[in-house]
Amino acid sequence: MLSRRLEILAEPRFLHRDQGFVLLIALIFLLLMSVLAFSALQSSLLQERIAGSFRNAQQARMSAETALRGAEYKLWATATQTAGHLHCTDGLISEDDGCVVYQPLSASYGSNGAVTRFQSEQGWLANIGVTYDGPSHRGYTSTQGQLTAVLAQNPVYIIEDLGTERPPVIGGLHESGNSGPNNGGADQLDIHVFRITARGTGGNPNMVSVVQSTFDVPMTH
Repeated sequence: MLSRRLEILAEPRFLHRDQGFVLLIALIFLLLMSVLAFSALQSSLLQERIAGSFRNAQQARMSAETALRGAEYKLWATATQTAGHLHCTDGLISEDDGCVVYQPLSASYGSNGAVTRFQSEQGWLANIGVTYDGPSHRGYTSTQGQLTAVLAQNPVYIIEDLGTERPPVIGGLHESGNSGPNNGGADQLDIHVFRITARGTGGNPNMVSVVQSTFDVPMTH
């Protein structure tokens, strides 16, 4: 009888020990679930940041490309005008057309010159180049001009007049092409070579894209 009583009294101890073990396992599983949930949250936030960065990069590239095409259209439209010409200044970027005559020894092409900085600077530059605000001139920095992709800055561009295009065997270092030997002569069309550089941002002003193209335009001599 005494042995049976001791056995009955001992059973609750094993029961409490089992309950403590189950509680420990539950806490471990809860900790693991918390870690997994936190990792999933971090992964989701990282994916959102990557997607946002990618979208900003796309916006910046499209913005710069838009300004590039706008400058090309401006060159072509100017060439089709009677006695039309682009205002390009020697060694300096003109304020009206944003055009500079290519002179590599001028200050604009130095290590800290306006042209060099515009083509190579990583961040956004103010007060260099001509702002492109679209065919409707509403710009792209407000919902009035762009309903779905508002930009931090309107894109800007500069144009460089690299000179007339001449056959490869004529003269020293120059831009060559398939134009005739009389290119640049009296009563002849000048086939000028222009280099266009455009810069654009996305919704984030720190995301900057720089694109460049070379454009040949016939102009009256």
